[in-house]
Amino acid sequence: MSIDARIEPLSGALPSINWRWDSETDILSGAFKGNRKSGGLTGTVELTDAEGSVAVLDVNNGVICGLDVVVWPEVTTGPDLHVPAKLTDGRVVLPSRPSRPGVASLEVDTSLSVQTNSAESVFHLQIGAKRPVECVRAADNFYVEVDQQGVLAGFWLTNVPPFTAMEEDS
Repeated sequence: MSIDARIEPLSGALPSINWRWDSETDILSGAFKGNRKSGGLTGTVELTDAEGSVAVLDVNNGVICGLDVVVWPEVTTGPDLHVPAKLTDGRVVLPSRPSRPGVASLEVDTSLSVQTNSAESVFHLQIGAKRPVECVRAADNFYVEVDQQGVLAGFWLTNVPPFTAMEEDS
């Protein structure tokens, strides 16, 4: 199943996001305040795949405002992994759809894959097969990919702190 998405111009300053690890669960999380007044789901969209991987999108008034990588797919390492050079600053908005009152989460079955650089400071979470995309800078350190058909295609997470830096002292 795919998730339709559209790109809107950014109004105001580029939001800031900081990635953080939960040392007990290996969950990587980051979110920022949405800057849209109305128009869509406020809650979560859970991306799951057949292998058991889970990523959760934070959505505020239809705008993707964060991501939690909860259960990791197999991570591959590529030394030359970089965010695409051609970027658009903007918001990525999930379309408004009539829903039942009180519905604040959706679950979408898809396929997920993750690549990282050798320092594990850049992660690329891909939804489905590799395809041409537009890369949108939704916040500093957070980029959202939308394909040519207007379907959510992936995420780039940059300046991710090392997991070991967050481990608790014994």
